Amino acid sequence: MANPKNFHLVPTCQYYNELIDQQAKCVFYPVSSQSYEETIKKSRFIAMVEQVNSVQDIQSQLGKLYDLHPNANHIAYAYRIKTERGIVSRFNDAGEPSGTAGKPIYLHIEGKQLLNVLVTVTRYFGGIKLGAGGLTRAYGNSAKKVIEQAEFLAYVDYAYETIILAYSELQNFEYQVKKLQGEIITQQFTEQIELKVRIPADNLPALHTLLGR
Repeated sequence: MANPKNFHLVPTCQYYNELIDQQAKCVFYPVSSQSYEETIKKSRFIAMVEQVNSVQDIQSQLGKLYDLHPNANHIAYAYRIKTERGIVSRFNDAGEPSGTAGKPIYLHIEGKQLLNVLVTVTRYFGGIKLGAGGLTRAYGNSAKKVIEQAEFLAYVDYAYETIILAYSELQNFEYQVKKLQGEIITQQFTEQIELKVRIPADNLPALHTLLGR
């Protein structure tokens, strides 16, 4: 069964900010938190990127943000996570006019193929109204800038297989599994060898072909 909480650096994807031309082939998750701040017409915009793996993680991060910025006028956000039911995504305008805050943030998440990520933009109103277009640009650009500054790695679903081999087959099998970017997690030696293998789910059919399944 694929395990959606496991991540791996795929050699063909590498770091997001280093390989823009291959971003469509890869999905990325943030390595660590990142922040970016700018002031637009006296309004202060503070953008954050966080890695999240569940709705509970998102609620926890938002709770911390509300505690950190109790006097903020708006804390807009968007997220995209993988769950056992599939990909879940949401965005919230946090009291700004509909479509001017959460959606511009989300469009950058979706456009950059990001997963298991929460992007927030906190606004302290400076007294000058920006209008719908100005708000859309401000929230969208803040999200864009913080994503550009953050570090991402390629996300990979892993599958797990239990394999039983003869001793004479082990050396070749180890070589083939490595070529498929997999690894042997455990080995039990009796009359035969029982192996537990972790392998990118996309490479599982090739493993089955190798085993004659």
